[in-house]
Amino acid sequence: MKKSLTLIIAVYNGVRSLELIFAALARQSFPDFEVIVADDGSGPDIAALIQHQQKALSFPVRHLWHPDNGFRKNVMLNKALEAAQTEYEVFIDGDCIPHRDFLFDHWTNRMEKTLLCGRRVNLGEYVSRQLSLEAVLSGKFERFSPHLWLDGILGRSTNVEESLRFRAKVLRSILVRADGRILGCNFSVERRWLEEINGFNEDYHAPGRGEDSDIAFRLGLLGVKMRSLRYLAILYHLYHPATPAFEENKSLYERIVAEREIRCLHGIHNLEREHLPITEKDRT
Repeated sequence: MKKSLTLIIAVYNGVRSLELIFAALARQSFPDFEVIVADDGSGPDIAALIQHQQKALSFPVRHLWHPDNGFRKNVMLNKALEAAQTEYEVFIDGDCIPHRDFLFDHWTNRMEKTLLCGRRVNLGEYVSRQLSLEAVLSGKFERFSPHLWLDGILGRSTNVEESLRFRAKVLRSILVRADGRILGCNFSVERRWLEEINGFNEDYHAPGRGEDSDIAFRLGLLGVKMRSLRYLAILYHLYHPATPAFEENKSLYERIVAEREIRCLHGIHNLEREHLPITEKDRT
């Protein structure tokens, strides 16, 4: 039976993190979803985990993989987008643990021609190490934690306030005054708008600056609005050392902005080979 939405998880190794994600997904208050693990060349542990858990999970999981050849996350995201069997896609990274109402919040707040932008709690190294499978399965990890807030006060965990969830629209209208700002680890959008811009730009060959902003900019040229899901769609990001910003990403993104490219050249389709127009000017 066709599901309502597809959760696409971008993964590169990190088997413990994926196991925690599966535990969190087993508790989702919104159950009508499928999962695609977009695997950018992990070792055999990820495949073994999925194979071991697949029959016991209450949601369908597909594992898409290609050999490790450097950073090709966007290639796998495009493959996952093509494989998705729903019209609405939610994206997270493989080191982010969703709150019980994460998918519910994305689904119930969707709007026509809108990109929903969530935030994340950045767990410190100690809190990340201590997070257990039992704490995720029981939901204890998402309840008020003095240890987490103390870790935040000490500056080890950051954005701890993003763990607060407010459903009241009036309260959120007071607290959330700015438009959404995309984080690649927590956003959702109708699949047709991603298809319109030719998906994710595969010319990004390194993580960091540019790859997320690229999607938001090109969707914006289509008139897709960004809406904040701050204090909803809560996500807990496990600690890892900061990712450096690569100059090549910055240069690529600046060129796309300058030329106002709606469709990336290398995405779902290779427009260079197909000789299709890619810029805003070419559409008018």
